[in-house]
Amino acid sequence: MSTALLRTAEALHARVRHGRRAVVMTMGALHEGHATLIRTAREIAGPDGEVVVTVFVNPLQFGAGEDLDRYPRTLDADLKIAEQAGADAVFAPSVDEVYPGGRPQVRVTAGPMGTLLEGASRPGHFDGVLTVVAKLLHLTRPDVALFGQKDAQQLAVIRRMVRDLNFGIEIVGVPTVREADGLALSSRNRYLSADERRTALALSRALFAGRDRHAAQEALRARALEVPSSRARAEALSAIGESRAAADAHAVAKAVPNAAAAVRAAARQVLDEAAHYDPPLDLDYLALVDPSDFTEIDDDFTGEAVLAVAARVGTTRLIDNLPLTFGPLGAAS
Repeated sequence: MSTALLRTAEALHARVRHGRRAVVMTMGALHEGHATLIRTAREIAGPDGEVVVTVFVNPLQFGAGEDLDRYPRTLDADLKIAEQAGADAVFAPSVDEVYPGGRPQVRVTAGPMGTLLEGASRPGHFDGVLTVVAKLLHLTRPDVALFGQKDAQQLAVIRRMVRDLNFGIEIVGVPTVREADGLALSSRNRYLSADERRTALALSRALFAGRDRHAAQEALRARALEVPSSRARAEALSAIGESRAAADAHAVAKAVPNAAAAVRAAARQVLDEAAHYDPPLDLDYLALVDPSDFTEIDDDFTGEAVLAVAARVGTTRLIDNLPLTFGPLGAAS
């Protein structure tokens, strides 16, 4: 197939549509993570549908001193990746096409969720993200739009905007793609030196340590459901040689209520060690949050959660996260 390069919304709107249109929004510098999004979009759109990839470096979401000017722009390579992954068209508008009157006076605000974590570190960032996503959704007119779960907070605020403002578009999150060493794929990884990359691996190692502690805690929780805790039944277990089960029940009573704290502690230990590497890891935040509003979860929380981390290595700022489930089925997350 041949992937069309389109520079204007008029050219995109002139295309004859058959089936569903699935859109993947990017800022270019495409890598395997983007290719996974595009392939997933192809599956969703089906053979009769259309996959459109947007390539636009949005100035509104970069704050003072951030890397807008040096952000990689590799459109020719992006076209090849998009075509190989199954895109029908790449929509790569100019700044004037997206913001014809200059920076817009009316913008979408992210509300309270936009002031937390990434929003606290990068004030106004999510307002810029939502404004350009809203504009690109109007310009591309999709049935479904796909975003990576690596940017978990971004995905959450986009879902909230689409729901709260009745966009009538399906939003699909696609799992994070990692390199063989565990580092989450990012266009900013290319900025890292070899030594910086070794330090950056602490982000994923911290998340994996939290995940492993979570699995152990949830296994204890499941054990608690199997092991009776009453004195009489514990004595009955001991009589048939199951004293270990009674001890497990006691351990559960001690450990499970602090499950969230234990997950945070396991991840933080890895990050604290990385602060002494050469070069060091400069932690921005480590958080274990409810994905519906990105507030920190309590120790008695049950349901879906996100363990998120952001840090700077050298001059490069990186983010990563893992989804976790507390409560029923949690040990399998």
